[in-house]
Amino acid sequence: MKQLNFDSLAFSYISQAEERLNLARIEYERKKYNIVVRLCQEAVELSLKACLRLISVEPPKFHDVGPVLKNNASSFPQWFKEK
Repeated sequence: MKQLNFDSLAFSYISQAEERLNLARIEYERKKYNIVVRLCQEAVELSLKACLRLISVEPPKFHDVGPVLKNNASSFPQWFKEK
């Protein structure tokens, strides 16, 4: 089984994603739904980039990391794939 690499950049991505979600909650209460959607999209993107860092793949400098995730799907541990 591949060892996950919990590096500081992965933690940074997760921290940034959590902050986006906190801000999204505030904007939701203010009924600023367009901002909520944008912040949630950023949180997902940052979280997925953190996942790539965990398997030692440098995240791309563009927004849609889906193809990179698919190309590296076999590198994720089974428990991760099941989630």
